[in-house]
Amino acid sequence: MSTPLVVLSVFLLVGLSALCSGLNVALMSLDLQDLKRKAKLGNKDAKHALPLREKTHLTLSAILLTNVAAVSASSLVLESALYGLFAGLLSTLLIVIFGEILPQAFIVRRSLYFMARLSWFMKLMIFLTYPVSKPLQLLLDKLLKDESPYLQSRQELGIMISEHLGTKESELDNDEVEIIRGALQLSEKRVRDIMTKMRNVFWLTPTTVIDGTKIDEIKKHGFSRIPVFDQKLTRCYGIILMKDLVDIDFDEEPQTVEDMVLYPVQIIGSMTALDTMFRKFINSGTHLLPIERDDEIVGVVTIEDLIEEIVGHEIEDETDRLRNR
Repeated sequence: MSTPLVVLSVFLLVGLSALCSGLNVALMSLDLQDLKRKAKLGNKDAKHALPLREKTHLTLSAILLTNVAAVSASSLVLESALYGLFAGLLSTLLIVIFGEILPQAFIVRRSLYFMARLSWFMKLMIFLTYPVSKPLQLLLDKLLKDESPYLQSRQELGIMISEHLGTKESELDNDEVEIIRGALQLSEKRVRDIMTKMRNVFWLTPTTVIDGTKIDEIKKHGFSRIPVFDQKLTRCYGIILMKDLVDIDFDEEPQTVEDMVLYPVQIIGSMTALDTMFRKFINSGTHLLPIERDDEIVGVVTIEDLIEEIVGHEIEDETDRLRNR
């Protein structure tokens, strides 16, 4: 065999081995569940790569069979033209450097891109090696169970989301990242961590008389909802909505709280997780819930408290700003 033909043959065979080696690493580096998510979102590269990744054992067998054939053929070509020991050494260096290290380091950085662009080549390898690769696939499928989907823990998701902070390539802005991180921590926090303790709660009893003076006091506090408890703080009768008091002239017609419209609320325990409390807010249809511990009401929590915990910032309304002046 002439020298130019030997060089060309070795070049093509090492190139083929390099493709196989790079595609092998790319195939195994792609997460199947991640590919499925990207395919559902319309990612064209994921749609091309997904069928090959779903049949991992068939694709892997075809790639490795082709790679071994290319390596063996390059050794034989070099051995036919060069001295045996030198041919083996040169073949090893060419395969290791140009057929393994360089293509793997290069292709793994953009695994999905190369998998999609060379999907036709992998299908060709599957077709050519099918008599051998298919039985290998059946054997591996029987010996090895299907891949179980890997689900990240709450802490891992939090770290992944945090990586979007300060990154120009991210589609999430900093506020969105903070909200997602806050939502992920809801199940780890308890109502007692965010509730307003009773010493800071403005509340009434059923026998409280609402007259002009009491209305002025209520206005001063600026709350839209007022809970009604008994003196021992063991029972909640409901809440009064300030909007129901607007049209009543209490200077002329004082009324007791028990004569007013009281909206029922559900009492929840102080150890209730915040994600559970969020569901209770939705189901109860109210924005304020009393908190109890050891059969005693120890505080209240509002939906505003929960939102503040999620967004990571205190939300001040007009009355808050007025009181803080």
